[in-house]
Amino acid sequence: MEHVTLKALIHKHKECIGIYFSRNNVLAHLIRSQPNVNWSKTNVCWYIPLEADGYNRLMQHLKNKAIVDNSQLKKYLQKKKQVKDTMPPTNETINRGIVKPWQAIDLAAINLSAENLVAIGQFVETLKLKSYSTSTIKTYRNEFMQLLQLLKTKPAAELTAEELKRYMVFAMEQQRISENTAHSRLNALKFYYEQVLGKEKFFWEIPRPKKAMILPKLLNEAEIRKLFNALTNIKHKAMLFTAYSAGLRVSEIVNLKIADIDSGRMQILIERGKGKKDRYVNLSPILLDILREYMTKYKPRPRVYLFESDSTRGAYPTRTVQQIFSNAKNKAGIKKELGIHSLRHSFATHLLDKGTDIKYIKDLLGHFSIKTTERYLHVSKQQLVNIISPFDDLWGKQKIDW
Repeated sequence: MEHVTLKALIHKHKECIGIYFSRNNVLAHLIRSQPNVNWSKTNVCWYIPLEADGYNRLMQHLKNKAIVDNSQLKKYLQKKKQVKDTMPPTNETINRGIVKPWQAIDLAAINLSAENLVAIGQFVETLKLKSYSTSTIKTYRNEFMQLLQLLKTKPAAELTAEELKRYMVFAMEQQRISENTAHSRLNALKFYYEQVLGKEKFFWEIPRPKKAMILPKLLNEAEIRKLFNALTNIKHKAMLFTAYSAGLRVSEIVNLKIADIDSGRMQILIERGKGKKDRYVNLSPILLDILREYMTKYKPRPRVYLFESDSTRGAYPTRTVQQIFSNAKNKAGIKKELGIHSLRHSFATHLLDKGTDIKYIKDLLGHFSIKTTERYLHVSKQQLVNIISPFDDLWGKQKIDW
């Protein structure tokens, strides 16, 4: 009787069951007759989607016709269950069996040693207990996983500060990670060794790379007008007007509730913004008129969230809002490479240009440190318009010979 081995594999971003056996025309014909069976040139095997129905049907079909070894497949499924418990929470709907790009690193955890699989589980559990945001958990987990994949069987808990220093040098010089990624990775590793393992001040010896000073990208007032004039959908217009008039992050836009709009005090409540801080921002009288028109005319009328998804009636997806901005920018003929966050940058810079005290801008933006807000001083024209170039002093009153 022929031997058949079943293994888990990822093919075309989908989890599959690979069916391996020695060359046998009868067995090949038997396998091909099954529903959803395909041939993989890359893996040199037949495969079916990793689903219970397909697996059970295959096992029944091979009964008394082949000796099936499914031990590797079972081991994968058991470890996958352990890995699933370490994955960050998500609001996204994951299609069954589809491996999205950000999940690739989660599947890599299948190959971790038992010690390091426990380590990643403890790591995520501690992040959750300390109420870190979903995005931070995902970022930290992915950065920690980069180290664990290199370690293979060596337990992460046994690494010394000197070994971690050499690893960071390797990541920056060989993997060529950016300064921002290096900071995220250091923060993740610092959290594991100091918060999970309790090694106090373990990372003092590891220097951090100097962050590049990247100035905020923004739109001038003429471009803002062009952008808004390019919008025809009243809901899209209300979204982007809200983003600019209040200087909101895209996550804050989609999480706004109708109850957060206080027309009596002319304020908008931003609940649990970045850093889980509440704050109030000003409600523009013009924005209030736009929102009232939107609430009156748009169907279906939102019930809880100010900008609800028409399909789920929940919060609007952030990626969709980003795409709305991108489409409006292209329609307006704006060539600058920037995203929806530029509306927040533009809001802050335009306030500075009009003479608003930077301390008030800091509070409106919800910045923890004034240093973050001070970046806008470098792009505010208010600070530059009164500076006269020495070139103008030298040649301003003389005719230039060309």
